[in-house]
Amino acid sequence: MSEHHPIRTARAALARRCGEIVEARWFALAVIAVILVNAALLGLETYSGLAVEWRDWLRLAEHLCLAAFTAEILLRLAAHADRPREFFRDPWNLFDLAVVLCAFLPVVRENTTVLRLLRLARVLRTARFLPQLRVLLVAVVRSLPGTLSFLLVGTLLLYVYAMVGWVFFGDDDPEHYGSIGRAMLTLFLLMTLDGIGDAVHAGLGISRWSLVYYASYVLLASFVLVNVLIGVVLTSLDEAREVEGTAPRPRRPRPADDDGLLRLRIEAARRALDDLEDDLARSGARHGEESGTAVTAGQRGT
Repeated sequence: MSEHHPIRTARAALARRCGEIVEARWFALAVIAVILVNAALLGLETYSGLAVEWRDWLRLAEHLCLAAFTAEILLRLAAHADRPREFFRDPWNLFDLAVVLCAFLPVVRENTTVLRLLRLARVLRTARFLPQLRVLLVAVVRSLPGTLSFLLVGTLLLYVYAMVGWVFFGDDDPEHYGSIGRAMLTLFLLMTLDGIGDAVHAGLGISRWSLVYYASYVLLASFVLVNVLIGVVLTSLDEAREVEGTAPRPRRPRPADDDGLLRLRIEAARRALDDLEDDLARSGARHGEESGTAVTAGQRGT
């Protein structure tokens, strides 16, 4: 135990110093600035003229950004030197670590497309430093199960209405309802209410029942389903706010020098409790003696 104590003390001191740096406001602003510079460099490379003329400078700037991201993730790892498990429990830490480590893989470095997509993923790291954006991303992830259910119901609704449209309008309007695929594509575009007026007028030329067909479809697809989707997203947003609000904040490492002080306080508290117990026992004994004396005096008087 004595041999490991200096190691634990050194790791706690390293975690405390690096934690102060990582939690500093200037550190977060610096990382955001590097992320924005990385995004700007990625955008400049889309211009072929600039990419050829400033090729060496752009490559140097990319290496500097990668060095800055590597230094940042190393500092975050060092800030958890005394509690490394907590680092890997945070999904954002795992995401940052994966983004940085993948840049050093030979397969990724040789593939330009994958490398650019990886650099584009660094832009999402701004969510770590922007709480509202982090809440929105968490809400999007939590709304995926509900969104899949919404897509299933929407697809079923499109299929049913597409079959009905093919039956009634397939012969007279083959361009839009000639097959189940064309009918579903037409109804999918009408879900945004774009061109619904022209579709209703064309349908009235075929049958008056087309007004009921389009009215019911717009009511179900454009109002009911969209409101259901909005409700799913809002519910997920509330859940994400609760998760982010109640998430445990990283604890700052306690200095190793406080161990002796804490032990002294515990011993002092124990002594105080022992003294209190002794006082209570003495007062109880005195009360018993006084009660016995009073009873004896009463018996003598009688």
